[in-house]
Formats: sequence, C-alpha cells, structure tokens
Amino acid sequence: MEWINLIKDYKVFNEQESKDKEIILKCIDMFDDVFTRKSEIAHLTSSTFVVNKSRDKVLMVHHNIYNTWSWMGGHNDGDEDFLNVAIKELEEETGVCDIKVIGDKIFSLDVLDVKSHMKRGKYVAPHLHLSIAYLVEANEENELRVKEDENSGVMWIPINEINNYVKNEPHMQKLYAKFIEKMN
Repeated sequence: MEWINLIKDYKVFNEQESKDKEIILKCIDMFDDVFTRKSEIAHLTSSTFVVNKSRDKVLMVHHNIYNTWSWMGGHNDGDEDFLNVAIKELEEETGVCDIKVIGDKIFSLDVLDVKSHMKRGKYVAPHLHLSIAYLVEANEENELRVKEDENSGVMWIPINEINNYVKNEPHMQKLYAKFIEKMN
C-alpha cells in the first residue's frame, strides 16, 4: 500500500490539515472501501488547483450540481494513483492537457463535506470527501472544453477574484485562500 505512505508522509501546513490528515487516516482504517463510492460515509477523491504560469489566474469550472465555480477533481473509483486521477479529471472536465505538476508531492489534504443532492436522477446522501489535491500549472492558451454532464462553463478567473465566483460556498473560499497562501 504505497499510496498510504503518501498520506502518512504528508507535511501538514496548518492545524486544519493536521486534524484532516488524522481524520483521513482514521477513515481509511474504519471503512473497507474508501477508494470507491461504495463507502457512502467517506471516500477518497483527487483534485487539482490549476494556476497559470504567472500565478495570477486559476482555472475553474462551473459545477452543475452546486451551481458555483469550482476546482477540478473527482472520485478515485478504485484507482490508487491519486495524481493520475487528478490529472484525468482535469483533462476530462476542461480539455486542458498541457500541464505541469508543481512539486512531486501532495499539495493539500482536506476533509470536505458534501451536501445531499441528486445525481443522474438518484439521491446522494451527505458524506465526506477525503480530498487529495495537487497544484498544477496549465498553459492559458489551451483550448477549453465544457463537460456538459458535469459543468456548464470553464474559464480562467483572476486569482484575487475567486471569492466573487464562489459566494455561496464560504467553506470553499477558505480552502482556496489556503491554497493561495501555500503557493507563496
């Protein structure tokens, strides 16, 4: 289980990450299948926070379910390669493929609460995403593409204006603020 060492060896940035790392490791011990959605209480997800080369813009998608601008990511669905899942989700959701992963380690560990919602006509109960995130640089000249079953827009947003695009998700504003702080 090499993947578990990526989490165990992660150097926390602040108290929130310290507690979230502890919770992620407990969930991995408690639940049989955290790599798939069969674990309905908590499961692993992989994401990317994507910035341009000058670090003054962030690439975001307009998420259909939550009706807000968001970073890219998704469920691991059995794949233990966090980075592979994160990059696959980025490419699927935006069309961007000219990327550079910043650093060779996990960028952020976070426990994110997911509110109940409907997906493809089925009710999804509230649960936790045990988020493994990477910092990625992408070329702004990449052609952007909407993935209609998941998002209704893809665009580069000035990094200092993120809060204007995620007004209805203060918990995500805090997360993005932490990412920006960690980049500096």
